[in-house]
Amino acid sequence: MSLRVGAVVLGGLLLLGLAGCATGGSGPGAGASPSGVPAGEIEVDAAWLDGGRMIAVVTPGSSTCAPIVGEVDVESDGTLAVGLVDAEGVACTADSVPRAVGVALPEGVDHTRDLTVRVTYGIDSWGETDLDGFGGAAVEEYTPSAGWVDDGLFALVTWGSSGCVPEVESVKAAADAVTVTFVTPPADQVCTMDMGPRIALVSVDGVDDDAAVTLTLTGGSDFGAPVTVPIEG
Repeated sequence: MSLRVGAVVLGGLLLLGLAGCATGGSGPGAGASPSGVPAGEIEVDAAWLDGGRMIAVVTPGSSTCAPIVGEVDVESDGTLAVGLVDAEGVACTADSVPRAVGVALPEGVDHTRDLTVRVTYGIDSWGETDLDGFGGAAVEEYTPSAGWVDDGLFALVTWGSSGCVPEVESVKAAADAVTVTFVTPPADQVCTMDMGPRIALVSVDGVDDDAAVTLTLTGGSDFGAPVTVPIEG
């Protein structure tokens, strides 16, 4: 069956929107930052990626203004403290959706143990979430991986040019398998020569996130030959 597609984010690039809400407010308005993040406590989610070397941090806000990762520290109690800020000089739409950014774990963090993630957003917003220790398999560097954020929502990381972010064409699912097909880019597309993580949020119905679910990536410029990876819990 075809399923709705969620937000696709690379650092500060957002391609598709997914409806969402924040615990600290109903959306952009009084007390919100330019990107629509309300002052006070906000909803924060996270997922393991890259074999436990990285997490996706998910916060609500404008679909055209993904946050930028600032300072990342490990506090004395082992909590991972992540500072997020808005990009400057960007016009933001007045919607509120989940946006994801990738955060590499600092050296010394044991990804096999439970992790508390405390997020500050600018100077007025904050939130916290807990991740069970990562129990999945190791992943080779610069290869795709995926992890559940919540029921019906998983994060996906692919690697490549920040100027050529993959665009999702369709998502299909069975009971224990999901297939994401990417749009074939134009032949004259010009890409930057960097290599970095492209973080996507994909929503999916009818799949049990407590089961062993596989994800197949196909299409676009990166997956002419399909690649299959597990969606880690």
